[in-house]
Amino acid sequence: MSFDSWIGTPTLVLAVPGVAGDTDGIGAQMVDLLRSYRPEVTIRVGCIEGSDDRLTEALADLEPVDEHPLRGVVVPLVTAPHPATDQAISEAIEATGADVRVTDGLGPHPMLAEVLHLRLAEAGFVRADRMRLISVVAPSTTMTDGVIVGAVGGPDAVSAAGVTAVLLAARLGITVLPADLEDDSSVEQVRRQIADAGCVRPVIAPSIVGPEFDTERLKALAERYEARYSAPLGASSTLAKIAALRYAEVLNSVGVEAPATADELPSPVGSRHRPES
Repeated sequence: MSFDSWIGTPTLVLAVPGVAGDTDGIGAQMVDLLRSYRPEVTIRVGCIEGSDDRLTEALADLEPVDEHPLRGVVVPLVTAPHPATDQAISEAIEATGADVRVTDGLGPHPMLAEVLHLRLAEAGFVRADRMRLISVVAPSTTMTDGVIVGAVGGPDAVSAAGVTAVLLAARLGITVLPADLEDDSSVEQVRRQIADAGCVRPVIAPSIVGPEFDTERLKALAERYEARYSAPLGASSTLAKIAALRYAEVLNSVGVEAPATADELPSPVGSRHRPES
């Protein structure tokens, strides 16, 4: 439910980490997917780095307007708290004076485990169907027996990835633990933990949209710790659905903050509500 009838349809701005040319069209793909959930909303993409498709350009004409409580909603295209993205969004809003609200990122959210499972299945590391009460480990050496859910953004991001790891472990029936991809000691520690749990075919599953962490760095990390890796989450219908939910949450909160008073409500009609004579 949203309060579109009261506040109109604020522009939805996707804040994408990185440079426009390095995002592999993730922003544009997400816009197309989002339109199936919010066809009435103007959707824009703004990158936090580079000179093209800058976030400041996406926010430029969203200045405050009288009697209009909100001009836009910024949805960070990250799966966890990401300080660099948060700071860039704050700076862009301050520079443009845009009348917008910023949502949480796309995670933590239960549906992220579903997308991570899909990426692992696409790479042939786990079975695609959801397991119940049995292990997905098979004699084939392509199947993994332990997953490291990679996070980017510091301790808060690792904490969010931990939620996804728990849900993914429940789906797969194997050891799944979170680690900070930007901290070698974190990855090394988790790699040792899953090895102690009996894992001999580890896989690093980055719980990121993509632009937050370079693919070459991911590849080098996997080689260093004798692990394989799956693709980042990328653009997907599930992530678009979460972004649409974040947008609706803001609209709903705006409506809650300014509820109609008793005097503003229409008078009841009908025989039961006739004024006393």
